[in-house]
Amino acid sequence: MKKILISLAVFLLNLNFCYAQIVVYNVKTHKIHKPSCPSATKCTTNCIKIEKKAAQARGGIPCKKCGG
Repeated sequence: MKKILISLAVFLLNLNFCYAQIVVYNVKTHKIHKPSCPSATKCTTNCIKIEKKAAQARGGIPCKKCGG
């Protein structure tokens, strides 16, 4: 029973890595925000929603409030 539970836990943890993490990226300041971040909700003109890896490839840095 323990082996089944451990296998299931490992499987479920790996599922999270299969999905791309969507973030809010400010193209002017190059800050990466989580969608729930107050700074992300205030940003309207310079922000786009993209995958975190793509934002990092553009030179994005994590927000100090939410950790992006």
